[in-house]
Parts: sequence; structure tokens; C-alpha cells
Amino acid sequence: MVFVDYAIIGLLAGFLAGYLGIGGGLVIVPALSWLFLRDPALADHAVHLAVATSLATMLLSSLSSIFAHHRRQAILWDVVRRLAPGLVLGAALGALLATRLSTSSLAAVFGVYAALAGLQLLSGREARGAKPLPGVAGSGVTGLLIGAISSMVGIGGGSMTVPWLLWHGRSAGAAVATAAACGYPIAVAATVAYFLVGSPSAELTTYIHLPALAGVAVFSVLSAPLGAAAVHRSQPAMVRRLFGAFLLLVAWRMLF
Repeated sequence: MVFVDYAIIGLLAGFLAGYLGIGGGLVIVPALSWLFLRDPALADHAVHLAVATSLATMLLSSLSSIFAHHRRQAILWDVVRRLAPGLVLGAALGALLATRLSTSSLAAVFGVYAALAGLQLLSGREARGAKPLPGVAGSGVTGLLIGAISSMVGIGGGSMTVPWLLWHGRSAGAAVATAAACGYPIAVAATVAYFLVGSPSAELTTYIHLPALAGVAVFSVLSAPLGAAAVHRSQPAMVRRLFGAFLLLVAWRMLF
């Protein structure tokens, strides 16, 4: 039945990612944390395993999205190249920092982020602006912060990258497409860092839970196009608010 659980998590994460344009990590991390906490062999490192596995799933699940956006020429590749060095360095440092935190501390970090994301979804507000993009140094610092936070909470960083691009006058379509491309270097760097750290305990060989990775990644790839198609036949604004309320409940659970 455990693989069925992974499949359900993947289906839900992929659908919401396609439907709401959010990262599946906001579903995958709390769901896997709950499953891993039920296993005595995994409980002591449940949140770390969930975060690392969530990032690893993006190596597969985000490719179809990136290719689709690239075919439509929606990705601002010059912005991706400008942010990439900071994203990679930040993701690696964030992963290393996460492995030094206790399970409760890392759960608290995720809880705070989930609360902020939930409040943003409930408000329905979208950033708008026309500021010029910062130079190499400013973009590097921005990428560093986005990469570090993303690798600590198991997401691709879209909930930070998209508002940043909107504040700097980019269109919503270009912002979402570019954020999808920016998530890949985060996933690569963080996954490698979590893998190289090695064994978290005598019972485990790596922070990446391979059965969960396989189940979640495959089924999230299958359901993401369904979510994207459903957007055009429904009202995602209401679902965004419901998911925002759900994230506040998740935040409360992870914090307390």
C-alpha cells in the first residue's frame, strides 16, 4: 500500500502544479513527512528525507514543463543564465545547512514558508512593477537567496521567482515559464548536495528515498498536463484560496 500512497501524492502534486502553477513540493514535503514519520526506521529524519526526495522528483517532473514553455519561446533564457550561478550555489548551501538542522527545526522552516505561501494564495494579490532587472551582482544575490530557501523546504522556487520577475515588469506568462526553468538548476544542485552528504543514519544510505522518488515522480508527470488542461474549464481562483487555507493547516501542523 505504500507505493499507492506515493502514487496518490504524485497525482495530487502534479495536478496542482499544472492547475495552480505552484511547485509540487508544497504538497510532496508534508505528505512524505507524514508517511515517513509512521515508519520507525525513517522517523528521525522524516522531514529531511521528504525535502531531499521532493527536490529529486523535480529532475523528472519539471522537464516536460520546461520543454513546453521553451517550444512557446516563453522562457527568458538571459534571465535564467543571470540567476543560475546564484541558484546553484544557494541550493547547495541550503541543502548542507538543512542536513545540520534537527527534524523539528527543518519542519519549522517549512512551516513558516508554507504559512507565507498560504497567505499569499488567500490574498489573491499578484506583484506588479516595472523596475529594471538588477545587474550581475544583484541577480546573483537574488539567485542565492531563492536557491537556499528552495533547497531547505523542497521546492523549485517558483513562488519566489515569479513575484520577483513580475516586480521587474515581466509578463505573467514569461515569469511562470522562466521560473520553471530556474527550478531545474536548484533541483540538480540540491539533489547532488543531499546525495553527497551521504548516509543520515546507519539504517539509511542517502537522504533521497528512492521508492518514493520513483512513485511520486512518475505519477506527477502524468497528472500535471491534466491540471494544466483543467485551468481552462474551471475557476482556479477558488481552488487557490482553498489550497491557501490548506497550506495554513499544513504550516500549523509542521510548526506545532
